[in-house]
Amino acid sequence: MNSIKIGLLGFGTIGTGVIRVLQKNADLLQQRLGTTLELAKIIDLDITTDRGVKVDTALLSTDVEEIISNPEIDIVIELIGGYEPAKSFILKAIANGKHVVTANKALMALHGQEILAAAEKQGVDVMFEAAVGGGIPVISAIKENLCANNFSNVLGILNGTCNYILTEMTENGSDFAPVLQSAQELGYAEADPSFDIEGIDTAHKIALLAALCFGTKVDFDNVYTEGITKVAAIDIQFATQMGYKIKLLAIGKNLGDQIEVRVHPTMIPASYQLAEVDGVFNAIRLSGDFLGPALLYGSGAGMDATASAVMGDVMSIGRDMLAGAKRRTPIMGYCAEQIVELPIKPMSEIVSHYYLRFTTVDKPGVLAQISSILGKYDISIQSMIQPERHEADAVPIVIMTHDAKEANINQALAEIDQLEIVQQPTRLIRVENNLG
Repeated sequence: MNSIKIGLLGFGTIGTGVIRVLQKNADLLQQRLGTTLELAKIIDLDITTDRGVKVDTALLSTDVEEIISNPEIDIVIELIGGYEPAKSFILKAIANGKHVVTANKALMALHGQEILAAAEKQGVDVMFEAAVGGGIPVISAIKENLCANNFSNVLGILNGTCNYILTEMTENGSDFAPVLQSAQELGYAEADPSFDIEGIDTAHKIALLAALCFGTKVDFDNVYTEGITKVAAIDIQFATQMGYKIKLLAIGKNLGDQIEVRVHPTMIPASYQLAEVDGVFNAIRLSGDFLGPALLYGSGAGMDATASAVMGDVMSIGRDMLAGAKRRTPIMGYCAEQIVELPIKPMSEIVSHYYLRFTTVDKPGVLAQISSILGKYDISIQSMIQPERHEADAVPIVIMTHDAKEANINQALAEIDQLEIVQQPTRLIRVENNLG
């Protein structure tokens, strides 16, 4: 085979990064692959804007059919993002016998099973390393290097925007809004940051990781998702005082007959490795029965890191093509017929420690009323912080609970928040003390 021909759908930031890799490391890629990777066509709605890379204009087109229906193109790289038309383009490329590499976590999280079935039928590969963790090779690690392990849990800091914001709030004592504005000015947050700060981006990624680790279909609609918009500077201060850091944590746990898959702000002990992941960096912690715990850390986004992951997938498919192999590694890490449907444990049944911050009037008897209601719902207090009395109209009372069921916590807080002594809705943050 003289060359492997690639078609690129999407000439945005990551697409530009892919071209940079192909141009800068062409010789290295050929030395490691044994043949040339040839960029045969680039498709985008905008083919006139200067992206800072030199491209033969003959390669540029706005007609997607020049890639997905071109019999000479072997591998299609999809980098346009979103659900449609990306899904239709990928399915048509698969139907035409082309291998696909994508960075589209949202599409794979919601429609991965349909894409998997289509690829199985056509005998082609679909790879998506860049969909989770940017340049961190976590998907290939789960599917190949660590595939002898039965994973008990997977935890991750998977969104650089949120991690940057929480890091700045922790280090500078800042509130959420000004740090978000700063992140936007620095280019770490989008003009509309909703997908990031509301936890949706992280939820897409943990849905994929849980499916890969546990060999199950994950219904994205059942993934509990809570963002960081309600995290206040005062909560971070109390967390620090108690020996914790607050992270937007993606949590996947294998419980045998069901799984936990959830995303929310979480207090983790400051001594844990995950707590030390700061700024825009990402990290994924895997726990296997033979491996034990392992932490993968690196750049979770950006042109170069994501392009590196995309090209790693292209190289993997290229090597299989040259060896005459097809679908050497199952797309989701398990043979398709072995993938099961484990239900996601309802949040109401989750058991955790809880950080509770009450805002109350400053007078005697307040703590007794709160403690009585917590006890009524079988919630015991592990520790407490109650500032000395002063002249303020409202004061915080912070309680850390022992293990409690989420449903009981919610019932207790609904009753407590109706008390006349409570000035604001109680703030709740879940705590992970034992990462396994």
